[in-house]
Amino acid sequence: MTPDLATLLLMRLLLEVLIAFAFWALMRRYPAMGGPGWWSLGSVVSIAGSLALMARAGGMSPQMGAMAGLLMFVANAFAWVGLRSYLRWDLPLKFVGVSSAGLLVALLAASFRPQPAALLQMLYVGSGLMLSLLSLRDLVRVGLRRAPPEFRALTALSAFEALVLVSMLVWMAAHLSPLDQVGPTFLMLFLMTKLVRVMIYGALVSLRMRQEAQSARQTIAERDAESRALVDNLGAGVLVLRPDRSVARINAATRRFLDWPEGGQPPATGVWPLLGPDGQRLPRHEMPFERVLATGQPVSDVVVGIHIAGEIRWALCNAYPENDVLGGLRHVVFTFVDITALRQMQQQQRALEQQLAQSQKMEALGTLAGGVAHDFNNILAAILGNADLARQDLPTGHPARQSLHEISSAARRGRELVRQILAFSRQQPLARTPVCPDAIVTETCSLLRTAIGSNVQLVKEVAPNGPAILADATRLGQVLLNLGTNAVHALQGQPGRIGFRIDTVGPDDPALPPALLEPCRRSGLGAVRIAVSDNGCGMDDATRARIFEPFFTTKRVGQGTGLGLPMVLGIVEAHGGAITVESRAGEGSTFTLYFPATADKPPAPESVPEVVFADGGTMAPIPGGEPSPPAPFSVEPPAMSDDPSAAPAHILYLDDDDTLVFLVRRLLERRGYKVTAVCDQQEAIDAVRAQPQGFQLLMTDYNMPGMSGVDVAREVLAINPELPVAVASGYISDELQAEAAAAGVTEVVFKTDAVEAFCEVVARLVSPKN
Repeated sequence: MTPDLATLLLMRLLLEVLIAFAFWALMRRYPAMGGPGWWSLGSVVSIAGSLALMARAGGMSPQMGAMAGLLMFVANAFAWVGLRSYLRWDLPLKFVGVSSAGLLVALLAASFRPQPAALLQMLYVGSGLMLSLLSLRDLVRVGLRRAPPEFRALTALSAFEALVLVSMLVWMAAHLSPLDQVGPTFLMLFLMTKLVRVMIYGALVSLRMRQEAQSARQTIAERDAESRALVDNLGAGVLVLRPDRSVARINAATRRFLDWPEGGQPPATGVWPLLGPDGQRLPRHEMPFERVLATGQPVSDVVVGIHIAGEIRWALCNAYPENDVLGGLRHVVFTFVDITALRQMQQQQRALEQQLAQSQKMEALGTLAGGVAHDFNNILAAILGNADLARQDLPTGHPARQSLHEISSAARRGRELVRQILAFSRQQPLARTPVCPDAIVTETCSLLRTAIGSNVQLVKEVAPNGPAILADATRLGQVLLNLGTNAVHALQGQPGRIGFRIDTVGPDDPALPPALLEPCRRSGLGAVRIAVSDNGCGMDDATRARIFEPFFTTKRVGQGTGLGLPMVLGIVEAHGGAITVESRAGEGSTFTLYFPATADKPPAPESVPEVVFADGGTMAPIPGGEPSPPAPFSVEPPAMSDDPSAAPAHILYLDDDDTLVFLVRRLLERRGYKVTAVCDQQEAIDAVRAQPQGFQLLMTDYNMPGMSGVDVAREVLAINPELPVAVASGYISDELQAEAAAAGVTEVVFKTDAVEAFCEVVARLVSPKN
């Protein structure tokens, strides 16, 4: 053993130890990476081979040299297996095992021959050349053009080692002797290539780490892009805030909800003015962001609102903290769902529920009115008629005339109360014709002007060329006069302002009430808006919520019935309109009426009938001069025929109330008519059957037990189709009018007016005999 060879073997041994530890460390750090483990194992086997070579060089038997050659082959085989493991290819462990066994047999056989050194070296070099060629083949399969530089360097190194091994085989074949003289040179050469190979293997590990890191970054980027796309396409909003309240990230739904431009930088949030479910501004400590900051706990199912673009948008919000690895707060993540449409539906539902409750009250009141109006109107008619007849029987200046006047006034107030109930419950018929709202407002202002003091400013604003509406002028006058009277009462005797304003609202105007949207869009004409305002005492929220409830009043007992505004609501809705109210305590009130516009032109202007109420409350007359007592009955005889022998007209009157039968007989007989008054339907039919041409008019009540007035009219007209028939009723519906017209009834008369205007009706319907 020469010193040079011993030194090289020792250097090889130390190098293998370092290499083994280096690859073992890489294997521990990157256990999932194929290669370092096999290379570390190969280094361990190479250490054993180096020790065997040192022993053989120290004079041990040739078998030790054979063992050294086998260990070096196995070490190089493990390096090749590590390369395939790094490439994630199938491992040739079976081939390595078979080759190692075959080499072991060959080496042991050669070691027992004379002069075994040359043969052993040739077997060792040949096995090494086989492994180098196998590694070179695998590297070529990787693809040198597309392979990273590390693979190209390893390929060049493997080709160089194969060339050196071929040169060694050629030299030994040519000299037929071992490599003893040139062995240290070749050993030094392979030691250098081993160092280069180890460096290339380390570079391959770094390459794999870079590739995996790049793949991981790409995967993260793809997942982040997917998550961003998913979040951006969510219908729910996502808003990520930093602890300083600046916006870190938002999705498209949030931008749409908050009206932030796409791609624009969102503004700093600060403390947003959020609203609670009650519409009031949330205190700062109750805001979801502040609650998460203060408690560090998630907040869920919080309803908040925010003013955006002139409207309030509502969201169902959840918020949770996002912490870093040290537990510090990185972000506060908000997720929310836009529930603006749901809130609007809930508000509409509440409005519908209120309308339903109001309708139920109206229906109950209508049922009450229908049941009471007939009998009560009969009583009032009898009181009014008999009081007037008694007053006519008394001389002027008689003390009893004043008492009779008070009786008539009280009866008229009772009659007006029934009218209000019927108007509220929509039991009175409407004579709807095209009317000009300006004319009705002008008449209303004239009535108010005569009653209010000089310290009250009365203002009328009318948009020019406004459309007409289909309305009952008398009923609309009642509505406006009631609202004007309420405005006078709201001033409480103080100086103030009362305004009437008329303008139009387009069919797509957002101010249009929901109930009128469809009709106005269908007609394309929009609506006429009439606003009655004052700057009086106003109303609080609790009062405003109940003003349309029947019999609800804030006035003292005896000053109001609580039917004024319910009557207004009933008349407005009977016209297909709507009413809104704006009022604040101490700041006045505004009642706004909406009526569908019509393209029909109103007739020539006529003065609107004067409407004065006397119920002592909301419907009370405006203070002023005491009206003169009405004289609804006239005792002037009707125009008679020039022929003194002409017989008076014969009137047949039917009513199940004997007081009215008595009253009508006296009333008509004073007018010179011949009257047959009965209380039984069959008796009236028999009277016509007995004298088909003996009557000039049949006046009958409608609501009677057994046969109604329309049924009696059918029977009578079947006997004498030419006989004029009038039906009187305390409440007249469209169904009653249609039924009466189908039966051939000449006229349907409202019963409370029938007694007072009875002579006028009779004079119009009766043709005196000549």
